[in-house]
Amino acid sequence: MEKAMDVKGLRKSFKGKEVLKGVDFEVKRGEIFALLGSNGAGKTTMVRILATLLKQDGGTAMVNGFDVALEPEKVRHAISLTGQFAAVDEILTGRENLIMLAKLRHLKNPRQVADDMLKRFGLTDAADRRASTYSGGMRRRLDIALSLVGSPRIIFLDEPTTGLDPEARIEVWKIVEELAAGGTTILLTTQYLEEAEQLADRIAILHGGRIIANGTLSELKELFPSTKVEYVEKQPSLEEIFLAIIDKKEAV
Repeated sequence: MEKAMDVKGLRKSFKGKEVLKGVDFEVKRGEIFALLGSNGAGKTTMVRILATLLKQDGGTAMVNGFDVALEPEKVRHAISLTGQFAAVDEILTGRENLIMLAKLRHLKNPRQVADDMLKRFGLTDAADRRASTYSGGMRRRLDIALSLVGSPRIIFLDEPTTGLDPEARIEVWKIVEELAAGGTTILLTTQYLEEAEQLADRIAILHGGRIIANGTLSELKELFPSTKVEYVEKQPSLEEIFLAIIDKKEAV
């Protein structure tokens, strides 16, 4: 399968401290690739380099077949980035945010583009409200809708569910799964292990400036010794209880 990203020996330092110490990985087209790591591991630095917002000190990174350091403009035409915090203009309405970006991307009929995105992300009823009145989940949906204007082939989602409540997180998960099903390549960084477990085709762990593990969930499980099997009664988690109650109320 064709590679959407190919990273080899990537290095980056800040004030004499090496954050990335020779990172290697590849991402296949159409897959969800999760990059895990603790705070300060270098996940956001990695995403910023791949999105051409930051230059590496060494190594190479190819995105959509283009070198991020030598052909940044060609890379930018193929990608979109959603950061840890929703980057929407709160003074504008949801519709105005989308129209503005469609115009910046020189798309035909920007109003129709906006209407299609609003419908796709369930924001039609709130289309003409200022984004400042949106809930956290609605802002994130609008943020992801903005990132899809122009149909980018590759999307970087840098901790997209940070600060969201459980219901809003599930909404984002559904959107990510729909994007991948449509052929979009997604690189996802997250601190929520269950998020990577739920969404990712392959998972890489960034630690100490290097990728220390990389593979499918099944492959990563094989790295651990076999566990003792015990039969216990499983109790529902608080998140499961919360979502069940919410779904029951909405069904009434």
